[in-house]
Amino acid sequence: MDNEAIEEMFEAVSPISIRKMFGGKGIYRDGVIFALELRDEILLKADAETAPLFSAAGARQWTYEGKKGKPVLMPYWSVPDEALDDPDEMAKWARLACEAGFRTAKT
Repeated sequence: MDNEAIEEMFEAVSPISIRKMFGGKGIYRDGVIFALELRDEILLKADAETAPLFSAAGARQWTYEGKKGKPVLMPYWSVPDEALDDPDEMAKWARLACEAGFRTAKT
């Protein structure tokens, strides 16, 4: 996904910055990461407060295979389907991701 499309997707929480990282892109607001772009998929940051909302909306949590084949859960979730075609819904989820990013950055 190109930077222009990412900036458009996150217009509700702009200004954002985008930096290349481990084969994808980190998406930041005020120096705090709140989303990733990996293999043309956007993943939004969640924390203990917002992860249940992402789960209830049918989003998938990002995992990878760790040592000895055990899955490692990451604090990033797919964009809920209803937000993909609705800018107002996307704005809601982007704000939640930013809030989670700021909360976790303070700890």
